[in-house]
Amino acid sequence: MNDQHKVRFEPVGIEIEVSEDETVLDAAFRQGVMLMHGCKEGQCSACKSFLLDGDVQMDRYSTFALADYESDEGYVLLCRSHAYSDLQVELINFDEEMIHSGLPVVTVSTEIMSMTDLSRDITRLVLRIVEGELRFYPGQYVDIRIPDHDEHRSFSMAAPASPDGTLEFIIKRYPGGHFSGLLEGQLDVGDKLDVTGPYGTFTLKASSERRLVFAAGGAGMAPMLALLRQMAESRNEREVVFYYGARTEADLISLEDIAELRERLPQLTFVPCLSESWPEDWNEATTGFVHDVVGRHEDSLSSCDVYLCGPPPMIDAALGLLSEVGVPREQIHFDKFTITAESGND
Repeated sequence: MNDQHKVRFEPVGIEIEVSEDETVLDAAFRQGVMLMHGCKEGQCSACKSFLLDGDVQMDRYSTFALADYESDEGYVLLCRSHAYSDLQVELINFDEEMIHSGLPVVTVSTEIMSMTDLSRDITRLVLRIVEGELRFYPGQYVDIRIPDHDEHRSFSMAAPASPDGTLEFIIKRYPGGHFSGLLEGQLDVGDKLDVTGPYGTFTLKASSERRLVFAAGGAGMAPMLALLRQMAESRNEREVVFYYGARTEADLISLEDIAELRERLPQLTFVPCLSESWPEDWNEATTGFVHDVVGRHEDSLSSCDVYLCGPPPMIDAALGLLSEVGVPREQIHFDKFTITAESGND
């Protein structure tokens, strides 16, 4: 029997209905309530909350996301939690501006318009929606289903929604990657792909006028481009400095897009950072890992809104820096690219 239960979220006072066969997070998505989340697979802890009352059972998760002692104290991961009674849940991380503006999660059919290699291991993928309608905010991501499989991979859009229904992605290719590996000769223009979303709360907060600091590495370029393009379209005049980390000069991507954005956003400063090798005339102050460069260049981070996107080591190092210099938690926004638990790829 698949019973229905009510879940009330405090301190925001929002109530949803949830079936026993769906997670609390999925039920929220279905009803257009955008709770804080990340990987949706029990690995990142972004949706960690406190169970005030009720009975839940959790699917398998990583103890890095929820330690055993936290579970014993009553903490839960909403992406793994199934309700078996009415629940009262205290949200730990939430954004009231975002939570009330959620868009229902839908599945649309798309076809591949183009695939272009941007570097030795990064591809620009452009899809066109051929059936359905997908609304999303710049900075959000979708799940792309792997053809002929039940599995999916998550990728951020690199541009705001367009009238013609195109979706642009910047995807890092991994050897043997279940989806990214298909970009090396197995997928072709015209192939169909199912896309589900939107997900994510990595969006520009309109209520703030603080100076912006962006820091990204690799395919983390994608949501940053989406946010910058949104700023250009809306003529947002906030000052923004974008630090982008790559290994070598050959790994720097989307430089033409950044140059075009700088013409439309005169308040944008772009700082490329190289960690492994650099030209002889390279500015020594921008060598090293991206968080190190940010630390050397920025002396008033606590007065900025900071947006981070990239692989876990980069995000963890940057969060450590921000904690050291006293940046308030509400001014930090990050999108951590987690590795899929079962395959270790994509």
